[in-house]
Amino acid sequence: MDGIESLSGIATFVAVARASSFTQAGEMLGISKSAVGKAVARLEERLGVKLFHRTTRRLALTADGEAYFAVCARALEGIAEAEGSLGGKLLVPAGRLRIDMPAAFGRKVMLPILLDIARAYPALQLTLTFTDDVIDLVEEGVDLAIRFGTLEDSSDLVARRLTSHRWVIGAAPVYLETHGLPDTLADISRHDCIVGYRRGRPLAWHVVENGQPARLAPPPTHQISDAEAMLDAAVAGIGLCQMPLALMRPYIDAGQLVTVLDDCTPREIDVHAVWPRTSHLRPKVRHVVDTLVKLGREGRLD
Repeated sequence: MDGIESLSGIATFVAVARASSFTQAGEMLGISKSAVGKAVARLEERLGVKLFHRTTRRLALTADGEAYFAVCARALEGIAEAEGSLGGKLLVPAGRLRIDMPAAFGRKVMLPILLDIARAYPALQLTLTFTDDVIDLVEEGVDLAIRFGTLEDSSDLVARRLTSHRWVIGAAPVYLETHGLPDTLADISRHDCIVGYRRGRPLAWHVVENGQPARLAPPPTHQISDAEAMLDAAVAGIGLCQMPLALMRPYIDAGQLVTVLDDCTPREIDVHAVWPRTSHLRPKVRHVVDTLVKLGREGRLD
């Protein structure tokens, strides 16, 4: 099959997948429903697989179709981005940018910054996900991720430090009035604790013990996978929790939470921007990373 015709068939397939309709895809592309159907049929014949489940009422991607769509959609976006970079626009952020962030930090700190960038560059389209799970960026099709803590060595990823955050232990005054203040790390074992929960297990806390960084496994009384929900639970007075000071500070200022064991939590955890290694860093990723590094130096990510 001619290369141009093949590319046209791929563009038609992507349009159908997005519209879930031959008719709507034809209207978007300015061709007939019949032409759309024939283009998809030729593509399926060339690939030797079925891309769609077809019924009289519904059109849906097959498993092969979903896998092929993920690759084709990104490829077409890359072509569109390259075209948009021509004519002296090489440094202008444009196209779809997928960013994954820790839930609470992403919403409270990162989101306002990213929205400012989106307003400044209308050709930039954001896909934002908020999760505390560590995901495979390449497999999930993520262009950029924000991550706390030490990063595992990987030849497939590039990381750049943005800032660092001190993690503190806090609780509601009503909880401390009932259960008392912990004076040492050992006292935590006698307290109710609200801990993060990831991949089927509770997460340890970041502390300093005998002058050295250490991990502490507190009693996993309440296990919660979302950081904002953990803060809400702490404010409700059901236990101690550990969180970056930047996220806990508004609750401290409002008198809803009080920090404890401050001498045992001077440790700061680095925050990194992480992206898949490529031969050429795309303008949209470079601009966002450079902006975040600059804001980190100014203390605006704290």
